[in-house]
Amino acid sequence: MRHDFHHRWSRGEQLLRDPTQNKDAAFTHAERRRLGLDGLLPPHVLTIEQQVAMELEHIFSKKDPLEQYIGLIALLDRNETLFYRLLIENLEPLTPIIYTPTVGLACQQFSHIFRRPRGLFICPDDRGHIAARLRNFRHRAVRLIVVTDNERILGLGDQGAGGMLIPVGKLILYSAGAGIHPAHCLPVSLDVGTDNQALLEDPFYLGYRGPRLRGAEYDELVEEFVRAVKTVFPHALLQWEDFKKANAFRLMERYRERLPSFNDDIQGTAGVTLAGVLAGLKITSQRLRDQRFLLVGTGAAGVGIGRLLSTALKDEGLNGEEIKSHQLYLDSAGIVHDGRADLETHKREVAWSREQLAAIGLHEPLPTALERVIALFKPTVLIGTTGQAGDFTPAAIRAMANYCERPLIFPLSNPTSKAECTPAEALKHSEGRALVATGSPFEPVALNGRTHVIGQCNNAFVFPGVGLGVLISEASRVTDSLFLAAARTLAEFTVNQESWNGALYPTLRHLRQISQAIGLRVAQTARDGGFGRTLDDEAFRAAIEDFVWVPDYPGGSQQTEASSSKQAVKVRNAGNRSP
Repeated sequence: MRHDFHHRWSRGEQLLRDPTQNKDAAFTHAERRRLGLDGLLPPHVLTIEQQVAMELEHIFSKKDPLEQYIGLIALLDRNETLFYRLLIENLEPLTPIIYTPTVGLACQQFSHIFRRPRGLFICPDDRGHIAARLRNFRHRAVRLIVVTDNERILGLGDQGAGGMLIPVGKLILYSAGAGIHPAHCLPVSLDVGTDNQALLEDPFYLGYRGPRLRGAEYDELVEEFVRAVKTVFPHALLQWEDFKKANAFRLMERYRERLPSFNDDIQGTAGVTLAGVLAGLKITSQRLRDQRFLLVGTGAAGVGIGRLLSTALKDEGLNGEEIKSHQLYLDSAGIVHDGRADLETHKREVAWSREQLAAIGLHEPLPTALERVIALFKPTVLIGTTGQAGDFTPAAIRAMANYCERPLIFPLSNPTSKAECTPAEALKHSEGRALVATGSPFEPVALNGRTHVIGQCNNAFVFPGVGLGVLISEASRVTDSLFLAAARTLAEFTVNQESWNGALYPTLRHLRQISQAIGLRVAQTARDGGFGRTLDDEAFRAAIEDFVWVPDYPGGSQQTEASSSKQAVKVRNAGNRSP
């Protein structure tokens, strides 16, 4: 698909300052004469391949990850095409810089590293005018919006206006990973204030200075925002991102039928986690329905994972009571059960009854030590979303290994410093038998003469493909069935790699191929469920091929055009491969 969002080229210095049109030193001599650039650039013309190599040198000459992040965003602000070409060709080394874990540092330092604004900031003063604020965005063909209220940024909590860098990063991954053109993408911060006192006391803090809106005022602002989206960008998919758990569940349920929308922390995390479990079960040759899941952490991620596991277990023939007996939850107060008076709404659906607890030997006073709960419940899968480093103690890991030959251990909290345990700890205390996946990237672990490659349970493996499939199918809603389809597709891709090394996830260098496979399966699922376009499979493949954006300069040198053709063929082949 030709993505041309400019009616005509700018000229001279104005052109060099427009990141969507700038080619830097790749402007040919003929272009320089035609566009008034003679004398404004050094005389030598570079190919895009040479520029990519040069930018890699620039980025990795910096040793500090935050400085690397600042350098990459500076490139995005200067030359959008080159930024995305660089990222696509180097997804594995650059994604941890542009997103998790380095983006967490960038959020914390947002006001101090701010250079140029991206996206839209909506604050309480904009009430009554939110539609007008959306119309201020330069692009009119927005199809994808990622919005946060900044309250639960990764495992870092309330980051105020700095949370904007999460939607920015997610949309960068949509463009790089799924080929959704940046002009279709809009990051939004609902800057409703902050309760982070350190930010309010910082004289350089750029966000709205006031306590967070709560209650009816908060709901009214969100409602106006959703109405404005439907009016200004009626064909957009909306992704809720990094809302605190109570709001996350409430807003997802309130709006999921009113416009195509989903919450990545709840549903995306669930999809990618289930994919890792399914890949692990390929190694152990076991069925999902025979597993017992201990979920430590009952926020948006933990309960979201449990919901999708329930959907998958139901698909394998288990009834409601059986499904519940396969999943036990722990939070900071211990086992989640219906005898507790402090349970939030989203916890009540997963709480066990006293009778269920008694059936496995759990009686008052209930144990609080994780290893004791493991000894009684005998889980085969341990999933952590607590945001607390060290929650998976050596004793707990040893208990998992005592009751399961190949336990699946998933310390998923981000960033790296928040992981419930390290892969090295999980492998050491399980005598190398654990199958481990983590939320943040970790280096391989050498133990007893064997190298264990650690797969990253990264939402980037799922949400770009789901978004692509929803847009291609024009799905009217986003259901758990789409994330179940995505999880199965990702697991199949992982275990079917010719060079599969036993890691529970592939590497990010395959992200475009994975996203297009997921996009196709999601589109098929929406069609088969009666809420998407009724195209046949070949038509969907063709639609994906036509939609996917390959970043390259128009009118470049022969070498650059050849490179573009080569990459276009790669994208077409990926899009036409059956998932």
